[in-house]
Amino acid sequence: MHPYELYSLLKERREDSIVKVNPGSLYRTVERLAADGLAEPVGTERSGNRPERTTYAITEAGREALQEAVSTMLGAPVNEYPQFPVALSEAHNLPLAQVLRHLACRAEQLAAQIETKDELLAAVRSRDVPEAYWFAVDYLRTVQAAELDWIRTLITRLESKEIPWPSETTNP
Repeated sequence: MHPYELYSLLKERREDSIVKVNPGSLYRTVERLAADGLAEPVGTERSGNRPERTTYAITEAGREALQEAVSTMLGAPVNEYPQFPVALSEAHNLPLAQVLRHLACRAEQLAAQIETKDELLAAVRSRDVPEAYWFAVDYLRTVQAAELDWIRTLITRLESKEIPWPSETTNP
């Protein structure tokens, strides 16, 4: 497969919600995989006046490396250091009204992302796509739903003053 064809397929499958992807970095990645013996050129083609395109295939070493990487990622949780917990740990530096505004905005965006994932899940289910190909989307939807629920609970607790806000109390 040609790198741009791979990019188009990733976008079509909405894999860009799982991994950051852009055409330029994908070309470099495929070249690096080929240099490392994990992919190999299998042909070239030309369409009209467009430049010649090299197509690639995974090698046996590439398949083994993929299986090893997937096994490692499935087998053990890794702290990926997301930014949101950092923001939460420093939120006390902002006025409560601003924190509530930002949390409400995040909640709205999460709700929209969940809705998009629900539409995607409905589409793959209606097409009888085997679940093994899309359960990552279900996982992401579940994680986002848990975050949304947590944020809504936090907003309620902050608004009700169940959690006293540092800038609104006399004791720092």
